[in-house]
Amino acid sequence: MFIETSVRDQVERQRGDRLRVLVVGAGVAGLTLAQLLRRGGLHPVLVERAPAEADEGYMLALMPLVDPAMQALGVRDAYRAGSVPFHHYRLHGHSGPLLREYEIDTLLNAYGDYRGLARGELLEVLATHGAPISHGATLKTLRQAADRVETMLEDADGTVEAAFDAVVVADGLHSPERAWLLDPGQVATYDTGWAGWVAWIDADAAHTDQGDEIWGANFFVGIYPVKGRAGVFVGGDRADMEKGPAAFIAGIRSQLSSLDPWLEQGLAKVEAGQNLYFWKLTDCRADKWAVGRVALLGDAAAGFLPTAGIGAGMAMESASVLAPRLLDAGPDTVAEALLAYERAQRPRVEAAQDNSRQLAKLMFRRSRALAVIRDLAVRLVPLSTVLQPIRKLLDDRPLPA
Repeated sequence: MFIETSVRDQVERQRGDRLRVLVVGAGVAGLTLAQLLRRGGLHPVLVERAPAEADEGYMLALMPLVDPAMQALGVRDAYRAGSVPFHHYRLHGHSGPLLREYEIDTLLNAYGDYRGLARGELLEVLATHGAPISHGATLKTLRQAADRVETMLEDADGTVEAAFDAVVVADGLHSPERAWLLDPGQVATYDTGWAGWVAWIDADAAHTDQGDEIWGANFFVGIYPVKGRAGVFVGGDRADMEKGPAAFIAGIRSQLSSLDPWLEQGLAKVEAGQNLYFWKLTDCRADKWAVGRVALLGDAAAGFLPTAGIGAGMAMESASVLAPRLLDAGPDTVAEALLAYERAQRPRVEAAQDNSRQLAKLMFRRSRALAVIRDLAVRLVPLSTVLQPIRKLLDDRPLPA
C-alpha cells in the first residue's frame, strides 16, 4: 500500500537516521531499493515525478532473478498471489503457423519462479507493507559537497531544502535527473527503430499460463498472461506505425496464412485503438553509475529493450545489490559503497542488456527471406540454447548480503 506523504514530512521522519538517503523515482528499481532500506531500519525519502494515478504501463514476465528481493522484502506470498505462473511459450512463424511450443518451467524451475504480472501490480506487491511516497514531486536542484548532497525538492505543498548523505537516481530510461551526474555524451542510446502498442484482453481459461509470439517479417505480436487478463504487444517499424493501429494491423493480416484465435483476439483489441500504451523500443547505457555521493539505478543506469524479458528483474537485482552496501555504509563511506555497487553489478547488467539487443536484431526483421531462414532455425534450436544467457545470469546470481 502506498502512503501518500509530503516531502517535508518524509524529510522530517529521517532526521534521526544514521544515513540520510534520497531515492528519486518510484518505479521498480527505486521502490525496491526504498523498501529494502526501510526493512533495514532507515527512512529514505522516496519521490516520484508522476501523479499517483499514472498509467500502469505494460505486462512483465519476471525471471527467478527477483526471488531474493521478494524474500528479503517479505512479499513472496503477495507476489505469488498477484501473479500467474508462466509455463508454456509458443512461437509462431512469420506467416502465423505454430513453429514450436516450449515448457519454460522445465528449464527455469530449478532457479525459482517465472511469473507474469502487470507493472502496476508489481509496484503494489513491492508496497505490500506500506510505502511512504511523495507523488508529483521533483528534484529541482542538486549540489554535491564534501560531506553531503544539498537538494531542493518540490511537491504540491511547496519547496523543501534538504541535505542527504546519498542520492539514488532511479527515474527511468529518459531520466532528467541523470543530467545532474553525467554529460549527454556519457549516455549512449540504442534505437531499434521499432515501437509497439500495448493493450489488455480478458483472461482465457485455456491460456492462463501460456505466452504466444509471432515473429513477422516487419512486425511482432505477443500475448502474455497476468492475473485475470493478458497483455498484448503489437510492434513494428515506427515509420509503418504512423498510419495508425487499424491500418498497421491490416498489413499484418495480409501477411498471415493462419492465425491462432487467441492471437486474433489480441490483434482485434489493438486494432480498435482504444486505451493503448505506446512503447518506443530504445534503451540506454550510462558510462558511469556512481559519481561521489550520487548513483544511478535501474533504467536510469542501463535501460532495457523488452526482448529478453529481463529488465525489471535486473532492476530489482541491482537494488538488492545496492541496498546492503548503503545499509553497511556510514556518512563518510557512502562514495566507496556506491562505487562497490557499480563494480559488482554493472558487468552483469550490461551483459544482460547485450543479450536483449542481440535478440532485437534477430526478432525485428523487415526482410521476408531472412524471416523464412529464421523460422527454419527456430525449428532446430532447443530452448536450452535460447535460454543459455539467462541461465548463466541465474547461475551467477549475487549472494545475499
